[in-house]
Amino acid sequence: MNSRNFSRRQFGKTFAGSLAASGLAVAAPHATGSPRDLHRQVWVGSVCMAGIKDKDPKDVCTRILDRMEEMTPYRPDIICTPETFPYANYGGKPKLPDAAEERSGPILDRFADFARRHKCYVVCSTYIKDAGKPYNAAVLLDREGHYVGEYRKICPDENEIAHGVTPGPLQPPTFDTDFGRIGMQICYDANWYGNWHKLGDAGAQVVFYPSFFAGGMMLNSHAWMNKYYVVSSILNGDPSKIVDPLGEEIVATGRAGNWICAPLNMDYAIIQTMDNLKKAECITKKYGRDFRIRVLHVEALAMVQGISGDRSVKEVLKEFDIPTTREQFAAATQLQNSRRPG
Repeated sequence: MNSRNFSRRQFGKTFAGSLAASGLAVAAPHATGSPRDLHRQVWVGSVCMAGIKDKDPKDVCTRILDRMEEMTPYRPDIICTPETFPYANYGGKPKLPDAAEERSGPILDRFADFARRHKCYVVCSTYIKDAGKPYNAAVLLDREGHYVGEYRKICPDENEIAHGVTPGPLQPPTFDTDFGRIGMQICYDANWYGNWHKLGDAGAQVVFYPSFFAGGMMLNSHAWMNKYYVVSSILNGDPSKIVDPLGEEIVATGRAGNWICAPLNMDYAIIQTMDNLKKAECITKKYGRDFRIRVLHVEALAMVQGISGDRSVKEVLKEFDIPTTREQFAAATQLQNSRRPG
């Protein structure tokens, strides 16, 4: 499917239909219902670098912006770009910190303009500098093109450090947007699981992953272990993809397209153990199609999603005394430590 030939409404119908066989219900865009129904859905876009051979950073930015423009009929809420993409095909490595920008500059300003024109958040991955030190970073720009903050790659590899890239702070930040809390990780960070866990502890619902390395099943594992969406944007032409909190791939780039834009349901929670899955049957009996419960039977794990109606997943879990997986494990850890000798 060449997604650029579909309207956002058509895409929602097609996307929902294609996923129905796998058990994932997706509300069509602009469906009638309460404001809560419409707020549940956020449209997330991502691009990959496949087919872009330009060496001049200005030309590379133009090509990436062109791809971002192609997805604007869907009115994306946020778009992620690949790791340090302006310099992907640079003739030799860029001189750092000269190439790095500080909250604004030739690269960030162009993507801030896109964000402002399309009322869309942008995760722009490039080199930034602070106090003269260069970082490999993912910069978050808001719907008005304003600088919100940045994630600085915690775990640059040996070649990056030799080139002058500075490792970022050990605590990855999270950012509150108008659709939920997000975080970022970059490329080599995929190998340090603790930092992904920190983002989950901090309440991240979506983690963006600009990268040269596609990550493959590692990203599915991070999403599954931490119970959040993972959105990758890949530099080398391998697929960029979106993975849901159960670790299952929703959509990916490929031969038919170099960008993706898909709706994510932000009103969700993950629950675990057979006792809680039995309790969740009461949600279906009382609320029917207002909530969708997808079960991984072997793992005794389920994703509860709010589809329609005036009650949120958080409210209905409280009604039936069902803890989220994170709440359940926190309570268990506290109990275990209270009984642990010494």
